[in-house]
Amino acid sequence: MSSPTGSHVPPRGLRERVMTAALTARPPGRATPAAEAITAVEGLRRSARSLHQVLSALDETQWRTPALRGLDVQGLIGHLIGVETDVVLALTGDTTAAAADHIASTQPTAQAQQSRPGRATLHDWASAVDRVLDLLAAADPDEPVAVHGLRLTTTSLSIVRTFELWTHENDIRRALGMPPTDPDAPTLTVMTDFAAAILPRAAAMRRIETPVDLRLVLTGPGGGTWQLRLRDESPTADIGVVTDAAAFCRLVANRTAAPDLPAYITGDPALARQVLRAATTLALD
Repeated sequence: MSSPTGSHVPPRGLRERVMTAALTARPPGRATPAAEAITAVEGLRRSARSLHQVLSALDETQWRTPALRGLDVQGLIGHLIGVETDVVLALTGDTTAAAADHIASTQPTAQAQQSRPGRATLHDWASAVDRVLDLLAAADPDEPVAVHGLRLTTTSLSIVRTFELWTHENDIRRALGMPPTDPDAPTLTVMTDFAAAILPRAAAMRRIETPVDLRLVLTGPGGGTWQLRLRDESPTADIGVVTDAAAFCRLVANRTAAPDLPAYITGDPALARQVLRAATTLALD
């Protein structure tokens, strides 16, 4: 039946049929042109190289600039030395660090950097991260490893470490008044795939009660589209979130709060914000 303006009321269910047909013709996936495919270990290597370049240019005053959690830049790199040391233990079969606290277990190493030359701290971290990269490159990508309360495959561990090095590089940049940086598109692609994949687990940890069908669209380099079921129950609430890929990774790294994330949301905005808050659950800081 026509309206007074000549428009038509669409048939019931038309939207659902169009969406189903569209997703059948072209499933959710990456934007084109696709970024170069790299391994998770290569993403970590690139993240380590980027951080090393920043640290190599610092003077002694900059090394002693307050950065995070009461640590100066040098102490924060000491924290990373401690993390790399614990990761090496885990990758070589030592279970000492399996249940260790991510921050508490590395605090002695962070504090031990006081009064050392910055270049000495940089040398120790570079050696430690090189050892981690060698072990990860030689490991079975699907081999389980336990460290700092997490049980991950070596592939997932590589991506978690990529997130941490990128996040702390930007913590240091912020402390020194330097502009933030984003990973290159291939590395960001690895990170966004992982971030999307952990959302159902994060939602379960946050005990989001409403079953959700989430269409996540991340724009820009490293972006893509994911159709995710958060809680495998019916009926579900349909939520859509469109945001920048690097901004979403900052959210996952707990460097952007959910209310501050620039995002276009469809469906229940309060429920969408619950999902976005859940995305920060697995950040170790």
